Amino acid sequence: MQKIEEDLLEWSNEISQYTFPRWEELPDFDLYMDQVLNLIERYLAIFKVSDQKQIITSSMINNYVKLGLIPPPVKKRYTKKHLAYLIAISILKQVVTIPDVKEGILYQASISGIREAYDLFCTEQEYALRAVASHIKQTDKKPLLPDSTDNTTLIVRTATIAVATKIVTEKVLYLAHIQQEESEKKKNKTKKLEE
Repeated sequence: MQKIEEDLLEWSNEISQYTFPRWEELPDFDLYMDQVLNLIERYLAIFKVSDQKQIITSSMINNYVKLGLIPPPVKKRYTKKHLAYLIAISILKQVVTIPDVKEGILYQASISGIREAYDLFCTEQEYALRAVASHIKQTDKKPLLPDSTDNTTLIVRTATIAVATKIVTEKVLYLAHIQQEESEKKKNKTKKLEE
């Protein structure tokens, strides 16, 4: 159990320091599909808690275009706007249905515009990760739902908290699985030596 706690504390330090690229930090030039996939995988690597498959695939992106979640690319090229949408969708779809992700994005964009909505999402997801990490560390605990929450931030705050708690749950289960496998290997090795 101590190994799990040590690994979880180490990981909580990583998620405490994680920052999303803000709108102004996203590339200002158009990208091809493979570039988009590589960037998103790199940006969201912290959300992979195990040896899971890719966070996003070209098929997913094509489906998001068909469903109207993102605008179609122009001459097979994707813009900063596409990246912002894809980052938010890739994270939120873990806890919310695709139709609800679309509705939430449209709602938040209608309140403050796409740029501001994306930056707000980044800020809120970082806060949620830090708040959950503070509870893991048992130091300077941040409230999961700050007192400043109002109707303009409630949707994004609760969704980002759900993502943060989900990945912590997955990480704990993954670490427990790894520890159990290692324990089984030791038992089998000891058993073979005794035979």
